[in-house]
Amino acid sequence: MTAAEFNLSVGRVTTLACLLEVTAPKPGNVHRGADFEDLAFGDFMVSAVMVGEVFDRAGLSVGELVLEAVRATQENVGTNTNLGIVLLIAPLVAVLKTKLATDSLFRGDVEACLQGLTTEDGRKIYAAIQLAQPGGMGEAGSQDVNDAVDDVDLMAAMKASQGHDSIARQYANGFEDIFGVGQMLLRQGRQLFPDLNSAIVFAHVAWMAQQTDTLIQRKCGKDVAKQSQTMARRAIDVIDPECLASGAPLAQLDAESFWQRVGELDFWLRSDGHRRNPGTTADLIAATLFVAIWNGDLRPPFRKK
Repeated sequence: MTAAEFNLSVGRVTTLACLLEVTAPKPGNVHRGADFEDLAFGDFMVSAVMVGEVFDRAGLSVGELVLEAVRATQENVGTNTNLGIVLLIAPLVAVLKTKLATDSLFRGDVEACLQGLTTEDGRKIYAAIQLAQPGGMGEAGSQDVNDAVDDVDLMAAMKASQGHDSIARQYANGFEDIFGVGQMLLRQGRQLFPDLNSAIVFAHVAWMAQQTDTLIQRKCGKDVAKQSQTMARRAIDVIDPECLASGAPLAQLDAESFWQRVGELDFWLRSDGHRRNPGTTADLIAATLFVAIWNGDLRPPFRKK
């Protein structure tokens, strides 16, 4: 049973995924209990609504979805809150608009969509990236998004950037991480913890433990990114491997140790302004939530397991 059978459009699912992601108290990120000096929880709420409205429009290509969503965000928030999320969810939305409303979302469909991206899609996505002005994204030689390029080979640029940008890596590997790692970690989190917020935090920290956050790496360097990964691993390492393997709920003592180490990670990430913000991992979580909601693995009301 897909989200459409709950009367949820692709735009509504986008908004819900964004809101669930930003609400969960993920370490180092804005959430409903923590703002940055120049970026607040309310900014992300507004952005979620704006992007959802754009993604429900008919007849937009992937490039148009990305550019119009970034424009709407800039007009209503005035800063980059969601470029990574938009880049990840736009192809998913484009795929669903070619399928029956009751169809599930599969990785193979997304791969086919990505291979069909045109030069015009590339130009519009470059324009969106330039408008959003993310730190350090798109440095890929002749396909650098900071340059004015008429003949854009978007997939070549994404493949060239995949080593230092996890969003580009999803384009290069056909969203393998979203449909693989992301769904697995979210399922594990829901088995271990009694509430969805905690499950999302677990998935976020576990993803940081597996892969360095490329926003931290671009802004702070490889050593700082590796240190954040090491601290995330310390939090995950307190969880009994048998719980992870069996799907048993987390014991109270392990849960307390986990949250203590997540707190230490959160403090360290915030101790340098928000330069250590693991924003790319948060974007991956949002796209993971979109897939889980659309495919019916997560169903409203979200207070239930």
